[in-house]
Amino acid sequence: MSGAVPPSRASALSPAHEERPQGSDAPPSPFSDLPGDLMIWVLIVSELLVFGAGLVAFLSVRLTDPVGFAAAQAELHRIGAGINTLILITSGWLAARATVAARAGCVAGARWNLAGAAGLGLAFLAIKSTEFADLSAQGISIETHPLFTFYYLLTGFHAAHVAAGVVILGLIGWRPSPEATENGVAFWHMVDLVWVLLFPVIYLLR
Repeated sequence: MSGAVPPSRASALSPAHEERPQGSDAPPSPFSDLPGDLMIWVLIVSELLVFGAGLVAFLSVRLTDPVGFAAAQAELHRIGAGINTLILITSGWLAARATVAARAGCVAGARWNLAGAAGLGLAFLAIKSTEFADLSAQGISIETHPLFTFYYLLTGFHAAHVAAGVVILGLIGWRPSPEATENGVAFWHMVDLVWVLLFPVIYLLR
């Protein structure tokens, strides 16, 4: 009996009481639940800050000439912009479906939804190009009025992001892994969100 290990000592040597690795009880990172990589969110936040600053500047200048801004705003294509809003919202829904399909391992489903989202992005660009061309044909340029200065800068910059997003969605569609799909779709949702902010402020605000 002299070689028996006391119960208290035996429990201390049991695997359940072995020393845990450092950091095993550390709280999860606040970014751990975000879809996609941290760097894509750094990019998204940076882009949102740029567009936000542009909208704040637009609203500040508008306060100096509300009548002139309202008159210039009447020249914009509200119906086309409204259609484009529905297009991007639908595109965002398809992109979200692509993420679900990619996580489930359904490559075909992810590809079809990414293709649909990218196709609607191209439709958005086609309508926006028509609007730009029509305003240009009327002699309306970036120097015509401050509203058009902001209009061309903000919506043109956004259109460039739509074009970049279409390319990204197309590239991801070749090999839609869950990680790549989440990153691309997160960027696309940023593009959607920016337009949802631009549309009422530039086209509808009176």
